Amino acid sequence: MSESPVISWTENDQTHSARWHSESGSPAPKRVQIADDRMTAESAYRLACEGTGLLWRGDFQNARQLLQALARRIDKKPAKSRKTDKTPVTLTEAFHLHRQAQSQRARVLAMLLIPFNADYSIPLRRAPDVGLACTEVYGATAENSTAFVASLRELLGLVGAHEWRRNGVEIPALGQRIHPYYGVFSPVRGEYLDLLAKAPLPGQQLAFDIGTGTGVISAILAQRGVQRIIATDQDERALSCARDNLQRLGMAGQVEVIKANLFPPGRAALIVCNPPWLPARPNSPIEHAIYDQDSSMLRGFLSGVAAHLEPGGEAWLIMSDLAEHLGLRSSAELWSWIEAGGLEVIGKMDIKPRHGKATDVSDPLHAARSAEITSLWRLKIKVAK
Repeated sequence: MSESPVISWTENDQTHSARWHSESGSPAPKRVQIADDRMTAESAYRLACEGTGLLWRGDFQNARQLLQALARRIDKKPAKSRKTDKTPVTLTEAFHLHRQAQSQRARVLAMLLIPFNADYSIPLRRAPDVGLACTEVYGATAENSTAFVASLRELLGLVGAHEWRRNGVEIPALGQRIHPYYGVFSPVRGEYLDLLAKAPLPGQQLAFDIGTGTGVISAILAQRGVQRIIATDQDERALSCARDNLQRLGMAGQVEVIKANLFPPGRAALIVCNPPWLPARPNSPIEHAIYDQDSSMLRGFLSGVAAHLEPGGEAWLIMSDLAEHLGLRSSAELWSWIEAGGLEVIGKMDIKPRHGKATDVSDPLHAARSAEITSLWRLKIKVAK
């Protein structure tokens, strides 16, 4: 946090400054003014839309209520705006407009700022103790730590992530809980894990889990009797999260978690990968689990997996076809990458999503989500004829 940029503001006719911190890498607001309990939601909304950061000096719980009021104003477009909005012609256009709206919403809500002391305490009335949640994400405070400013929205995300990490997520396919860390995608979509639990194993000696995240795939493979698993990831939080979960489950002796770009050294009879499903640019760290720009991880896996498979081994690719329904990637492209990787499909298991958005007709992407299928592709090295 020592390299964080600095924000400045005027308070009581004096210029003040503090470090700015954003886990998502959002730039510091160029303009900052003091705000307190006297500020109306309408004024706060206007200033936030203009890009002015509002450094809160009032009651903490009132700041939370103000953030909710800002969110309601963003989500409820005025009638005049609705009439002039361009209606999306295609699902692809709807997707990009949806992401643009999400990004703009995040920028506006991030303008409500909270001061932190060096020890992560918040110098506001009725402020909660967020020290543990901050320590889990920002790291332990050091002797040379100084006060800083962050957005209230980010703080609430930290607190929410702390609760997820503490309570865990029930995984029916595992019969156990997985405890996700902040910035590591939570395995809340259980249908792909159901496929993983049912697919016939090609062997039980060694498996690779590529892009392990929380470690949930490794845990299911270990529970199914795979004797040794090597799980890889490039993200330090994901590596720590996976190690923690596997330790909790008593599987640390079966699974080795290492930092690697896709594949570890050697070959395995089974290699599993659940890459991000949508080829788009991530806007924040957590989105790297959802968006795979230019399908780079998917293409990297398919082009390199044959060199790491044992003879007769299988590669399992877990993918949704949502990108195809949104027009972001064609089925022909996926098949061409499989073929270019020297692979062939020997089986495919499909399942319909069970999450709420699949049946939410108000979702702008409902037509695509309602048609979505999640698949486990069983691939092997193509034998030359």
